[in-house]
Amino acid sequence: MQDHRVQRRSARQTMAGGAFSFAAPLIDQFLHYLAAERRLSQNTLAAYHHDLTAFFLFAAKRKKIDDIKKIDAETIRAYLTHCHDQGIATRSNARRISALRAFFRFLLREGQVDDLPTALIDLPKPGRPLPKVLTVAEVTRLLEASAGISPLALRNHAMLHLLYATGLRVSELVGLPLAAVQLTAGHLRIRGKGNKERLVPFGEVAKARLEEYLREGRPYLPKSKRNDFLFLSLRGTAMSRLRFWQIIQETVAACGIRKAISPHVLRHSFATHLLEHGADLRAVQMMLGHADIATTQIYTHVDANRLKAIHQKYHPRG
Repeated sequence: MQDHRVQRRSARQTMAGGAFSFAAPLIDQFLHYLAAERRLSQNTLAAYHHDLTAFFLFAAKRKKIDDIKKIDAETIRAYLTHCHDQGIATRSNARRISALRAFFRFLLREGQVDDLPTALIDLPKPGRPLPKVLTVAEVTRLLEASAGISPLALRNHAMLHLLYATGLRVSELVGLPLAAVQLTAGHLRIRGKGNKERLVPFGEVAKARLEEYLREGRPYLPKSKRNDFLFLSLRGTAMSRLRFWQIIQETVAACGIRKAISPHVLRHSFATHLLEHGADLRAVQMMLGHADIATTQIYTHVDANRLKAIHQKYHPRG
């Protein structure tokens, strides 16, 4: 099923961008490989397709290239210069280079190219920005502002509580099936990136909000008895990520917090607050579903910055 969706999408986009038709079939093969062998998500596949499409449009239109074997390091450098001139961020360019590297490694294994034009291209090294987080007081204000007695208010209240209590990705939250919630045990069974399963615990407060929603909110939403998703929209389907983002913006406006807040900010806050209160880094890694602990370690930098600020404020020689 996943492969079929990738094929349909990429074929439509290829026809729309016929200028690089020489590369389109190879891009399709690469996407199928990523879906079937590496089991990457649809969002990740779409990102690869976008990055490769942008490059080959440039190669075909600006450099008049019509053969995959004519792509060389100079073409890629010219493309990166073009991206820089367009104001594209260093981080985005690093991602585009990574996509090209993976693509040409695949082509080399398949015998479609004789060498790697990306071999001499270095990744830009942007300074990694620290994640934005809320204070505990700000999280409390946000959660209190979402309270209400209507079925939708109970749903929103439960979603925000569960997001902060577990640090789920927004796609995991909105796609959460009823069967994944173990109220008695106090944990969720999450199938995340790479189709990997993990158990994520939640506390008594989130449990109470979930029970309230399941008892007094969800049964009064459309198609609640015919739908397996935990959080339902007004159409009786799973809520979209965009709609949940809008709900957060509405709640932020209601409580007067003057920060840009997204679902990912609550995920960052979950991890940061756990580590600030002494949680083990490996445990936080498992709850977040990070494959590499280096990804989780950025939250220790947030805490280090807080400690540095305290030191500078209170130390006599700070």
